[in-house]
Amino acid sequence: MIRNPIDIATRVSPELSGLIENIISQLDDGEPVTLAGVRSFIKHGLPAESDETENMHHFDVDESITDELDELIEQFGDSAAAMDFISAFASEPLTRVIEAVLDDDNRENPPSLDDVREALLNGLGSSLVGEGVLEDDEEYMLMAEIDELIDLYGADALAEDFLRYE
Repeated sequence: MIRNPIDIATRVSPELSGLIENIISQLDDGEPVTLAGVRSFIKHGLPAESDETENMHHFDVDESITDELDELIEQFGDSAAAMDFISAFASEPLTRVIEAVLDDDNRENPPSLDDVREALLNGLGSSLVGEGVLEDDEEYMLMAEIDELIDLYGADALAEDFLRYE
């Protein structure tokens, strides 16, 4: 499988990015998913060895999304890693946490996802709840979300790349 060194996910529509992410989670068998695998999944559904309840999942895919996927395959090849085409963004609460870490005047380098995780472990979430930046119930989901981003993109990924601007 070929990994693409440029940030190609920024060129993918949010709809296709979400579809690819959903398909990767459906096919979570430890094997890397390629663009050809995504195309096959859209065309044929889940693999035959999947049980019947999983086969009930069906993706109604707009023709423009299929065309966009076909253009990506033409441009990057069918063996390109599908994960490279997922645009990941932090939730609004995690975005507020990342912004708080970015605004830390004592920081010399841009924070990584691991730096944000460490800040949460050191009580940043509770501090932001106390300041009214976060709600109580939002704090509890932050650790799972940052861990998921670290699992997908690595602990050294720059946190600011995941900021959600809406």
